[in-house]
Amino acid sequence: MSATFEPIAPREAPIKTEGVIPWIRRNLFGDWKSGVTTVVMVALIIYWLPGLAQWSLLRAVFEPNADVCQQARGVGACWGVIAEKYRLIIFGRYPYEEQWRPLVATLLMTGLLVASCVRPFWRPWLALLWAAVLAVFFVLMAGGSFGLTAVPTDLWGGLPLTVMLATLGIVLAFPLSILVALGRRSEMPAIRTICVLYVELIRGVPLISVLFMASFMFPLFMPVGMTPDVLLRVLVGITLFSAAYLAEIVRGGLQAVPKGQYEAAASLGLTYWQLQRKIVLPQALAIVVPGIMNSFIAIFKDTSLVTIVSLYELTGAMSLALNSDADWRPFKVEGYLFITAIYFVFCFAMSRYSLWIEKQVNRSKTR
Repeated sequence: MSATFEPIAPREAPIKTEGVIPWIRRNLFGDWKSGVTTVVMVALIIYWLPGLAQWSLLRAVFEPNADVCQQARGVGACWGVIAEKYRLIIFGRYPYEEQWRPLVATLLMTGLLVASCVRPFWRPWLALLWAAVLAVFFVLMAGGSFGLTAVPTDLWGGLPLTVMLATLGIVLAFPLSILVALGRRSEMPAIRTICVLYVELIRGVPLISVLFMASFMFPLFMPVGMTPDVLLRVLVGITLFSAAYLAEIVRGGLQAVPKGQYEAAASLGLTYWQLQRKIVLPQALAIVVPGIMNSFIAIFKDTSLVTIVSLYELTGAMSLALNSDADWRPFKVEGYLFITAIYFVFCFAMSRYSLWIEKQVNRSKTR
């Protein structure tokens, strides 16, 4: 008589490690300090939430009527200011009849950014897609061809200007930062000195000073009669400023790569650029993903400073929309909350994507 194998039924774990309750226990009540903080925060939310709900929803005014909003002032929010001024806030001083052009251009640019973050699009033709979308973006925004009315850059504003400055600032600053970081670690004294001076000079002044110098002093170094467009000058200033900070982040990643990696590459006979491209930079950039993404988020938010040179991006367009109308001027809080939500969506999306990249990098390390 042959014996039959009967496996023992699996038993439940003595303590659950997955699910809502284990997550709350681990993240909100991990120790007594965390527990006290959680209780205090919940108490404050319970205390403030009813009043916030009354102001933002129950007693709020949603119709674009300035008289009704004035009657509800101090009692409820006036979201009617958004319904009345949203086009001026989002598109700035761009001609009203032509605002479909910045809308299409912004959607194309945003779609390109999303596509660039998806793995199936990581192909050589992605560079051609970038070139095509950027060309279409500037043709739509500037006009003057294909039957489109010409619109000068000083009328560009709102969300399209913010997205464009942040995108091009990141795209141009990132490769420059890698070159500067490599230059700071170069064994050639001249290259190392130039990179050190560039980084220390740029990091020693605020972005407002860089934008001011790029806008008003840069033309003084150009030949007589040649004055670059103010948008180009601002973009150069943002790129140089961002690259200096990114270079230090990348340099930190380069220093974190073990020396044995360099020695192994040298033993294989790899050239300097083969070493950097195939061995060092992939590891260094993977190490500093959080710092790089933090810098990208800072670039997106720092575009609000271009108002100093009379370019009205999202924040400047909101101020322009409300300051020019006395009836809606008292409701700046609602306007700022509106653009805060826009900034939050973009920054939160970048933050979540950074976490996804970190998980991919950690997964490769555990293989």
